[in-house]
Amino acid sequence: MLSILSLVIAQVSVEDSFELMEVPDGFSKRIVATEPLVRDPVSFTISDRGELLVCESARQEQGVEDNRSSSWWLMDDLKLQTLEDRLAMYEKWAGKREGGMAYYSRWDDRLSRLVDADGDGVFESRTEFGPGFNEPLDGTMAGVLDLGGDVWVTNIPHLWRLRDADGDGVAEEREIMHTGFGIRTSLRGHDMHGLVLGPDGRLYWSIGDRGYNLIDGEGNEHVSPHTGAAFRCELDGSGLEVFHHGLRNPQELAFDCHVRRAPCDTCDVRRATCITCRRDAPSNRLHRRATAGVRVHGDAPEQ
Repeated sequence: MLSILSLVIAQVSVEDSFELMEVPDGFSKRIVATEPLVRDPVSFTISDRGELLVCESARQEQGVEDNRSSSWWLMDDLKLQTLEDRLAMYEKWAGKREGGMAYYSRWDDRLSRLVDADGDGVFESRTEFGPGFNEPLDGTMAGVLDLGGDVWVTNIPHLWRLRDADGDGVAEEREIMHTGFGIRTSLRGHDMHGLVLGPDGRLYWSIGDRGYNLIDGEGNEHVSPHTGAAFRCELDGSGLEVFHHGLRNPQELAFDCHVRRAPCDTCDVRRATCITCRRDAPSNRLHRRATAGVRVHGDAPEQ
């Protein structure tokens, strides 16, 4: 029988919250981890060793900001073209934050590792596999994928690769594979996510309309500071491509039988979108608070 893993945050009653979860016929439900073993979970993956790797964020509106609650800098945010511009904007408005620029690093995003040592399906122990992601431009840590011990993490402004060489549950190696993601503050949750291994053996991921301005290993510039996109690269980080651009807030990626990618896009009308290689899905409004309706995808002309 299939099981649904449930990471439950103990805000009120874990048991009461768990009882409200409805599962379809043929499925079962079980609590496998609660606070304090897991805190503020955003996404997770299961390693080939059966460990649970969990992205956790303590920086929502405490370092990872949102234009809806920081309206004073909206016009500045709409002008941003580079990561350096965003940092300069934070510095300009630092007086609005308690503690100035130190405000952005007071809390951290982190990657935790949970282990079920006795094999009963419930995780008992925790290590901080990758703590301390709290630079002013960081966040949200929203995607993780373990590929044979190479742990890929999406955390604006970087795509990371972490390795635990000695197996102690803490990554000694942290390498920035690509950078230049999250040019604008825009809206929280419009972050970088969706890590998945494609049928072509390449790594795929997505970003919302916080945008990007980056240079790949061959010196090619990829610039769109106000739209989302799906990316791919080889597992050594080479061959970075913008696979599809002009998206609003693509979250997770999946592949259909025609090897097309179907990201789930969040807005007021939730939807799945079929995307194909090197195409544009025009979501080009410079600012949005609430959107609804249907947009053309896949067959839209390049802009």
